[in-house]
Amino acid sequence: MPEKSESDLRELFGRAAAEAAEYRESLGRRRVGAAKSSAEVRADFRRPLGQEGRPAAEVIEELITLAEGGLVASAGPRYFGFVVGGALPAASAADILAIGWDQNAWNSVLSPTAAAAEAAAGEWLKELLDLPATASTGFVTGAQAANTVGLAAARHHVLTKAGWDVEKDGLAGAPRVRILAGDERHATIDRSLRLLGFGSGSLEPVHSKENGVIDLDDLRTRLDGHEGPLIVCLQAGNVNTGASDSLGDACELIHEYGGWVHVDGAFGLWAAASPTHRHQVAGLELADSWGCDGHKWLNLPYDSGFVFCAHPESHAAALGYSASYLVRSEDPEPGDYVMESSRRARGLAVWAGLQELGRDGVAQLVDNCCTLAKSLGDQLASAGYDLGNEVVLNQILVSFGDDTETDRVIGALQASGTCWMGGTTWRSKRYMRISVSNHQTTPDDLTQTLQAIEAITH
Repeated sequence: MPEKSESDLRELFGRAAAEAAEYRESLGRRRVGAAKSSAEVRADFRRPLGQEGRPAAEVIEELITLAEGGLVASAGPRYFGFVVGGALPAASAADILAIGWDQNAWNSVLSPTAAAAEAAAGEWLKELLDLPATASTGFVTGAQAANTVGLAAARHHVLTKAGWDVEKDGLAGAPRVRILAGDERHATIDRSLRLLGFGSGSLEPVHSKENGVIDLDDLRTRLDGHEGPLIVCLQAGNVNTGASDSLGDACELIHEYGGWVHVDGAFGLWAAASPTHRHQVAGLELADSWGCDGHKWLNLPYDSGFVFCAHPESHAAALGYSASYLVRSEDPEPGDYVMESSRRARGLAVWAGLQELGRDGVAQLVDNCCTLAKSLGDQLASAGYDLGNEVVLNQILVSFGDDTETDRVIGALQASGTCWMGGTTWRSKRYMRISVSNHQTTPDDLTQTLQAIEAITH
């Protein structure tokens, strides 16, 4: 493999950065969906692997050409299909640096810089979300990992209280852990239970009320007389409606029975950063663990999520490990709170993104998206379309008659390239699901979206 000179690397990295910047600047003008089908893009990329290597600059030029047809403008202002943001400029630039610096963020010996960025950003995150200052923070890949880590800490904690060492002895023969969650929970909870050995069948669903929030009366009935290990999963931000459970009341009830409360707050937890919407997650600080995404509403690059735990010792006991060859400090390290060992310094983008926004910027980001979502919901209702939820945060459900017609409209809208929304089934009915979570979205983007919908339905 040929060595690269300093000038070669500057030219190569400069070309990649310039292409990335040009793409990001074009997002507002681009077709939102991919120009080619998945099969076409796969065919473009598929070729024999040559015996000999190729010049790096040549490889990058070809990659840029091949990728174009399959790029989705999900970072743009009219992508409403999933709860995703468009990575902030400073966060994106910091991620470029993180790749260039190529640091291993497992601990402070491998990279003092990576560890320091996570430590500082973790403190800021807890302040923004009004979480206990003493809580531990893990920088994970996303909400799935956050839920898995949070529930791993819960598993350790409740079984230790019952006199069982689950890390040593596993679950075979262990005291039964009772696990409850709302029947409108996100599917990542079930997946986490599978990964942790509980099995999704161990979960007892609790009835949900209107807008998908947990029914406290049903939860109270199910817990009446309970004894033994208990984990209950609550939700901040229902994936369809955006509504949050009554966290304070639920936490107090669950703690009466000695239970652990985990809050899946993939995007809804960010309501806590807004004085206007904080009431929707009142009492969240009473929980035992929390998970949320950075690459959703905080508008950070992908591969960014956070898990917080009010019991750092249980967090580290469930996730941490050591070996004779590992060099580490006496204090808990970043790797003690996540599932990965070798991992990139994802905390640098978090540090930079939070510095770019500041407290007011985070609050304004949340407020602006909620205002736009409420406005679009009102406009859709005024146009005669059927809303399936009360718009309380950034999620909108809208139908266009029967299920077949709704799916037709969704497909036609995706094909138009103006914007992109997906479909969902809510209370046995098909809806278009609209998620407003990008810092670049403006009222003009809503106008273009509504015009595209009306062109298809009229």
